[in-house]
Amino acid sequence: MSGFDVLTRGDVLEQALQARDYLVACGVPAALAAKDPRLWGRRAVDHSRLAWLDLPFASRYLLDKVEDVVVEARFAGLDHVVLVGVGADALAAQAIMEEHAPAGGAAGGALTVLDGSDTAALAFTLERLDRTLVVLASKSGVSLEGDAYLRILADAFRRRGMADREIAARFVVITDQGSPLHGFARGKGYRVGLTDPGLPAHMAALSAYGLVPAVLAGADVGQVLDEAAALAPALLNDKDNPGLLLGAIIGGCAQRAPEGLPRDKVVLHEPGGSGALSGWIAQALAAGTGKRGRGVLVLDPPGSPAELPDAHGVALNPKQGAQGTHSDAETSVWAPLGAQFLLWEYATAVSGWLLGVNPFEPGGAVAQDAEDDAASLLAAAAGGPLPAGRPVFADGEVEIHTALPVPQSADGLSAALVALLAQVPPEGYLSVVTYLSGELSGRYLAPTLARHTGRPVVYGAGPGYLHATGSVHKRGPGGGAFLLVTGDPPEGDPVADMPVPGRPYGLASLQLARALAEERALRALGLPVVRVHLRDAVEGAGRLTEAVRGLGAAGAPERTGTRARATG
Repeated sequence: MSGFDVLTRGDVLEQALQARDYLVACGVPAALAAKDPRLWGRRAVDHSRLAWLDLPFASRYLLDKVEDVVVEARFAGLDHVVLVGVGADALAAQAIMEEHAPAGGAAGGALTVLDGSDTAALAFTLERLDRTLVVLASKSGVSLEGDAYLRILADAFRRRGMADREIAARFVVITDQGSPLHGFARGKGYRVGLTDPGLPAHMAALSAYGLVPAVLAGADVGQVLDEAAALAPALLNDKDNPGLLLGAIIGGCAQRAPEGLPRDKVVLHEPGGSGALSGWIAQALAAGTGKRGRGVLVLDPPGSPAELPDAHGVALNPKQGAQGTHSDAETSVWAPLGAQFLLWEYATAVSGWLLGVNPFEPGGAVAQDAEDDAASLLAAAAGGPLPAGRPVFADGEVEIHTALPVPQSADGLSAALVALLAQVPPEGYLSVVTYLSGELSGRYLAPTLARHTGRPVVYGAGPGYLHATGSVHKRGPGGGAFLLVTGDPPEGDPVADMPVPGRPYGLASLQLARALAEERALRALGLPVVRVHLRDAVEGAGRLTEAVRGLGAAGAPERTGTRARATG
């Protein structure tokens, strides 16, 4: 076995080989090797959209360029790196740190991500300001969360008696040449690292977005680039090409067959449980394929019922022994982390071609529209209550907001959940998105909900989850039903509703505005949504968990949902 292998079996193998032969016959691998943008039409993509293919080599300059910043930071005692970024901008750096964080005693080694999903990370950061260097990563402008965190952190530095010049030295900005953030950062005197505006965000793991935060935190990024560079020659081949085979597997299965369901869902099995690499793969496939009513949705094993007819399993680096691969997944992918990034980027491009979509088409509008709506809600509220609407009813410390018909019941929360689950179509799924400062995660709810419905349950923390994967939910095949969980800030938590300096709102209002904007966006697409609001963080979370567990004892709901098709 070589260092990079993709193996598959069963009916997936037959589909994949047919798709691979078709790709070769159509000249797809040859066109990618030549970086020919005409592969997706004359005006579909320019050469810069394919620059990710060169990053294993082109990003080498970053190591020397960032070295001076690393030395200066360590000399100043700054060994805690805080990355402010939402979605794809943060996942690659997290994956690198999970795999290549320096051993104890080495310089650096601490990376904290602030993405708006949990204020505990902000509290952790504020306790370590004296040793903190902040990295803001965004391909365009400053997000709502980025603006809030920049203001809070700059104000905290200022309260420690630091001058503006000293504060500026604590910030590093990674953005595109000529972006609004570029001008903002220059005006503040921040260090700025620039990238190619044509580089797609979901293909930027080996660019400054993924590498610089990890370098500053002490990771061996040179090894990551070595791993990717070792794979690159194989991607120039026609048949002996692991990226082509993986793309043929993913895209070939996702194509609608004359008989049966398209297998447009991938269950990722990562050793030790899903980590940042799985999250990064999920957003790459979602952003690259989720458009024009098509797309590939990545599932996590806890929310995946067995034997789904429209899903297949992919194991990342499964263990091997005398009896073969220790995995029940139909497809296994072996590659070190840097090669995994490049391999999945290539597979995403190939999958998109097979599905008839442009995998490099800018999809940022899906996330940006919801963010703009959240900004409008905050501006209109002017520091007052947000227009959250009247709940359909309340169940203890839980308010239920939905447009679905929910019968009056003594157990209103369970009735609302049953009504939502009944909307999940036979080919659909449930998505649980939490906008909370507490520790309640959709991961705790997913297994029971999946057993009850017999359909997969995906989950994540907002706003990062829908920011990263919203394209496949909103522009993909449809079929999603959405449970959004919001809540009042926990009592006694000084950070959960911390005021944002210079803004008429605090973090709790910002988080709620994000949820309300996503709720409106999903409803506008005709997708079924239930939002539950926890008026008491602890009691409400307990009540929601109890209601979900109660569903496990009931039979599966009678389905009334249809497979909606979102447009974009």
